[in-house]
Amino acid sequence: MIRPLEDTDANEPSTDRDPEDLLPARMINELVYCPRLFYLMHVEGQFAESIDTIDGGIVHRRVDNGTGGLAPAEPCASQSFIPSADEEPVVVPPEPTKPKKPRKSKHVQAATLFGDDDAEESGQDEATPDAGSSDAETQDDIEDDNEDLPRTIHARSVTLSSESLGVIAKLDLAEATGNVVTPVDYKRGRPKRMADGTLAAWDPERVQIALQVLVLRDNGYESNEGVLYFNETRQRVRVPIDEELLELTRNAIASARRHRDSGQIPPPLVASPKCPRCSMVGICLPEETRRLAAANSPPAAVRPLITARDERRPVYFNTQGMWIGKQGDLLQAKVEGKVVQEIRFNDINQINVFGNIQLSTQAIQTALGRDVPIGYFTQKGYFYGVSGGLGVKNILVRRQQFRLADDREFCLEIARAWVHGKIRNQRTLLMRNHREPDATSLRDLKRYANRALQADSLASLLGIEGIAARVYFGDFAGMLKVDCGVSTGGEGYATAEKRPAFHFRSRNRRPPRDPVNAMLSLAYSLLTKDCLVAATIVGLDPHLGFYHQVKPGKPALALDLMEPFRPLIADSVVLSAINTKMVTPDHFICAGKSVVMSDAGRKHFLLAYEKRMDSLVTHPLFDYRVSYRRLLEIQTRLLARRLSGEIEEYPVFQTR
Repeated sequence: MIRPLEDTDANEPSTDRDPEDLLPARMINELVYCPRLFYLMHVEGQFAESIDTIDGGIVHRRVDNGTGGLAPAEPCASQSFIPSADEEPVVVPPEPTKPKKPRKSKHVQAATLFGDDDAEESGQDEATPDAGSSDAETQDDIEDDNEDLPRTIHARSVTLSSESLGVIAKLDLAEATGNVVTPVDYKRGRPKRMADGTLAAWDPERVQIALQVLVLRDNGYESNEGVLYFNETRQRVRVPIDEELLELTRNAIASARRHRDSGQIPPPLVASPKCPRCSMVGICLPEETRRLAAANSPPAAVRPLITARDERRPVYFNTQGMWIGKQGDLLQAKVEGKVVQEIRFNDINQINVFGNIQLSTQAIQTALGRDVPIGYFTQKGYFYGVSGGLGVKNILVRRQQFRLADDREFCLEIARAWVHGKIRNQRTLLMRNHREPDATSLRDLKRYANRALQADSLASLLGIEGIAARVYFGDFAGMLKVDCGVSTGGEGYATAEKRPAFHFRSRNRRPPRDPVNAMLSLAYSLLTKDCLVAATIVGLDPHLGFYHQVKPGKPALALDLMEPFRPLIADSVVLSAINTKMVTPDHFICAGKSVVMSDAGRKHFLLAYEKRMDSLVTHPLFDYRVSYRRLLEIQTRLLARRLSGEIEEYPVFQTR
């Protein structure tokens, strides 16, 4: 069972805290902005890039290169930080006096303060002196008359922690004058403009800068204000630290710890303007989750916040003996030492290899570092598996998956929905594509779909699915609308007897004994791979299913997820490849009673498969259009929401 949120005193300090238990200050910022975003990023360890996050990384690129050096705090009677009663103050000896540097000319001083690449123009306050070649810059390089002024040190990427607060903070820039330190935090956007025209900071940013001030005080420094530098408008906004802000910050820390320890994801925001620009909206699914959670309420409209397609594309390598390496930011393919293809890593979301193809260690490491899965197939198209990075850090949803996999009632409930959706989609495909659909077959498929919802065991459900498949594949040949030539061989045929190349009598496999079955087997392998990738991305274990039984090396959950999509994706690709003549009899090789595709035929079939995966379909519940590849991910994330208890029923996709 998921534990309820426990009451925690926001001001209660914690001692002897595990260093791994420290909360990053940036995550407290995310919690104030959106608790659900905090949970997804910090607890589940999920992240997605967007133009805003990439731009923010560019803004922080300079300050992130700092060494983090900052002189230890000196004991000072006037400092505002007072250690707790059970905490002994740390006395740091004063630094040895350093010889004064020779003065620079005013021209040099100006160049040091305002570098060409980092000049910060401000409509208020002075600019932050963070340009220059060194990590720490002193104010006596700028002052040329008064040598009695205290030195101001500017240090970048200063990381400090507070065990009493249980947080760790990375300061983009620390302006230190003696024992007084002012944190400066860089933001990519623009400040908040008040009604009177003055500039202010947003609450998440105020809490983050206040948290940095608290950490500085806990480390013995004096700090009474912070500064936010907004890169878009190149303006600085000072944030005074008062008791109200400190109380808000301490409450945010306590709330973050409660959300983290509860294991329960916070509900999504309601029609929030924050969601459209959020990079995590495709993972969070706020509108979809609210729509499904409100089962007893009138259906709410769903804003189409998710992009219809992933701009990146899978890449397939099919030429035997090919060598795949990395050159700069390019994935480079060579045959017999000659470069035959170069693809940018930024354009790839999958790498798939068939048969005897070698990948260099550098290419594999780069793919894993960018969360690009690598799929492995035999030369004939049998799916081996996928290699990927560490994946989602969250173990909570997988723990629920393992618990519910032992719950027979839950397994039967969700298996009924999958089989029902599969049979309904098979019936729809026949109605759309058959030259003259048989009324009896359509009536039988409808009856079996309804019987699937009433099955009393997984064994009986398997029987219903098998009978429905026999009816469906019995009429499958009626959806083949072209005769593309002749072939020899095949099940039940004499070697010299000629038959239509795409003549289909029944489903057979291991090995397939006719071209249609060879394509069906390859299509199911490709779909299994994509469902396995989707399960891994979401954080589920692809080998623990609810309908398919667990067997060594069998991706049971991937097979579960693909059931409703078999007719809509795999079968549809086969029909399209044949009926549009993308695949012809010349693309098949007969070997005894088995039939395999040639390299050229597989290339054409992969093009047909990717075309189908990239085509748009309207979601019947959310009423927006997305590609089939995006749809697989959405459905898998909704399954995770069902496992965590956030929604009460898993919506199996059924095409209209």
